[in-house]
Amino acid sequence: MINNSLKKITWRIVSTILFIVFFLNAYFYIIFPSMVFYPLEKLEVTPKHWSLDYETVSLELEDKTKISGWYLPHPQAKKTVLFFHGNGGNISHRGDSIYIFHKLKLNVLIIDYPGYGASEGSASEKSLYQSADVAWNYLTSAKKIAAEKIIIFGRSLGGAVAVNLAAKVKAGGIILESTFSSVRDVADLILPVVSKVLFYRYSFDSLKKAHKLTSPVLYIHSPRDEIIPYQLGVKLYDGIVTDKTFLQINGGHNDGFMQSIGPYMQALAKFSQSI
Repeated sequence: MINNSLKKITWRIVSTILFIVFFLNAYFYIIFPSMVFYPLEKLEVTPKHWSLDYETVSLELEDKTKISGWYLPHPQAKKTVLFFHGNGGNISHRGDSIYIFHKLKLNVLIIDYPGYGASEGSASEKSLYQSADVAWNYLTSAKKIAAEKIIIFGRSLGGAVAVNLAAKVKAGGIILESTFSSVRDVADLILPVVSKVLFYRYSFDSLKKAHKLTSPVLYIHSPRDEIIPYQLGVKLYDGIVTDKTFLQINGGHNDGFMQSIGPYMQALAKFSQSI
């Protein structure tokens, strides 16, 4: 009788734990996209408002989803930046960075992921990676820009997109700013207990691909970053085995590069001229 009672209690405990784990995984699976992606459809401005020439670019993914972007040429450019932005807003909110690259005499192609800005569809890890692939093909095929003249730039979530692309192609250089090693590493810091039992819908595992990067890398991060932990940026940087440089900036996640504008622009200029 005692053994039977113990078995029943044990089974109830195990069943309860399994139910909680199942519920947590189902719940996080459903809400995960809204935790990762914060797209805005309305374009607040265009480069015309910044007095910059530009072309609207429309590209097509494998499933015929059309994504939109801007190509901003510079008359004296020798290199082109392929720009992957973070998880919020859209391309119209990246004016400061676009203007910085223009001041450095660089062409810029910036795209919106599916569900962002004028792009169709919805964002997912797969669709972001596909967007990067078609953007790269647009520059190398339609624009006839040599791969070694392209600098892949990714900020925040865009850093994971940049790493995934750069692990497959040989660009002139890679700039990663305020990004992370993997989604699981971020979750382990935010939810250290719960994260151990969760299945993640998206991995964005840049660390796993870091050793595949062959182009020179400039990594930029602030210890005061309140969104992407600095230590995860360092972890990713340590996993990169190609030529690399680390620039520590000041300020928060979204304004650090502007608060450190002097050394920031100097580092970008030196890197773009050295490759």
